[in-house]
Amino acid sequence: MRQKKVSKSRIIWGIIFTIALIIFLISGYKLITYFLSDGGDTERYLEITTTNFDSSQFAENHNINWTKLKEDNRDIYSWIYIPNTKVNYPVVQSSKKEPDDFYLNHNIHKKYEFAGAIYSEKHNSLTYSDPVTILYGHNMNNGSMFKTLHKFEDPSFFKKNKYIYIYMPNRKLTFKIYAAYEYDDRHIINSFDFSDKKILKKYQKYTLNPDSMIKNTRKVSLNTNSKIITLSTCTNGAENTRYLVQGVLIKDEQTN
Repeated sequence: MRQKKVSKSRIIWGIIFTIALIIFLISGYKLITYFLSDGGDTERYLEITTTNFDSSQFAENHNINWTKLKEDNRDIYSWIYIPNTKVNYPVVQSSKKEPDDFYLNHNIHKKYEFAGAIYSEKHNSLTYSDPVTILYGHNMNNGSMFKTLHKFEDPSFFKKNKYIYIYMPNRKLTFKIYAAYEYDDRHIINSFDFSDKKILKKYQKYTLNPDSMIKNTRKVSLNTNSKIITLSTCTNGAENTRYLVQGVLIKDEQTN
């Protein structure tokens, strides 16, 4: 009788141990995935989709192989590059059959991955012609995606690094960075009707001098024809805040 009780006790503890081990392994896998995830091995992807790749000259040489990009994923419509950061990625927007946040947790190969991809939502056009275009990217602990946007919290770095480059087939857009600051987690496009010029002007005025304890700004001129790009990522603090880096379009060039 006593042996049966001991056997049952061992079985119960064995089950508990097995469950705990499974939970531990799953948690470990998720943690490793979080730290190693980079949006689909983008560095290698960069090398095979560009010609004579040289990151130091990337801003000057529009040499992206758009044919290869489109063959892999037709949702890729542009490329973002910010010198002296790790931001050097294809930009995607989900197709009609997929939700807006599909690329929140899918990489540029459309495979599930925690890091996701750099993406815009369907509210925005694919030409950066809206008054405000928003690109989203995760704040990855391994430094990938939009993690290095937080370098703009340093006044010295902000002062020295002024430009965001956007590439599209036959076009190169240059945006001058004029604001980097913490903001709340509201959905900006849904919260402001930018077709109303009064609302647009009020919003632009705010971005020139945001109400934030963590901010860096520089003087630029904005009007109702200005095209603003907003890069949005999570902060290292509260879940209901976002870190934004904003630039205004200053040059739109045709490329070969």
